[in-house]
Amino acid sequence: MSTSSRVALVTGATQGLGFALAQGLAQRMNPGDTVYLTGRNYERIGHAIDSLGSTTAQVRGEVLDVGHPDAAAQLATELRSRHGGVDFVVNNAVMRVGPDDDPAAVIDEYCEVNNFGTTRCLRAFTPLLRARGRFLVVASSLGTLEYLAPVLWDHFDGLSSLDDVDDQVAAWRYAVKDGSARGGPWPGFVNIPSKIGQVAAVRALASHRRSSDLERGVLLAAVCPGMMNTPTSAVWWDVTEAPTPAQAAVAVLDLVFDPVKPEQYGQLLRQGEVLAWKPPP
Repeated sequence: MSTSSRVALVTGATQGLGFALAQGLAQRMNPGDTVYLTGRNYERIGHAIDSLGSTTAQVRGEVLDVGHPDAAAQLATELRSRHGGVDFVVNNAVMRVGPDDDPAAVIDEYCEVNNFGTTRCLRAFTPLLRARGRFLVVASSLGTLEYLAPVLWDHFDGLSSLDDVDDQVAAWRYAVKDGSARGGPWPGFVNIPSKIGQVAAVRALASHRRSSDLERGVLLAAVCPGMMNTPTSAVWWDVTEAPTPAQAAVAVLDLVFDPVKPEQYGQLLRQGEVLAWKPPP
């Protein structure tokens, strides 16, 4: 394939928002471009591709389990060989928890997918980004320090590397497993520290890449798609009036194709607007 053809990759793309993002990219991109729709098994990937309908770009299924320590790096090597680089990456893979799940029982797999999966993908795919590329991490408005007790802010604020982020996530995971988090200031809803960890990872990497990325028209950011009407959200909240994944995907897709705004770089964005990392003093 010519290196002038664009390449997009969506993780966790077999259902929900990930599927809508892969579909939207394939509809907005050009003939000759390729969208990699990834998931953890071939059967679900095949079913998702069969459900796409008409697209302009080619859609290619690829198995990617971001919870596996080597999977993202291996796929990055393959994509470099096939295409020379990538243009758009949307890190959407997520393990969800329900109200009846015991945090201590699920926290290992939860962090492997949501947090270490995010940092693995950042390490693997950002070096492949071509000029005018995009790397977007799907997070949440819960991914700001506003939702964390101030005594815990130093765990995630001002981190300078992805290794530092991984270390802090690992320490929190251990506290959840041994029960000490339950008796301390950590929130009981594990989604909050996890999302903050994802945003902290974007911020840490962006602190090193900002100048060169903006010169090349590259955007690295976290995104909040907002509440969506999905079965997994419905176990927690009333989502009957919430947007569908396809509707929620529009603002994320706009970030892929609209010109980069420097103020968006390295930030958590909702509908294109920056969400403050810290609450006002």
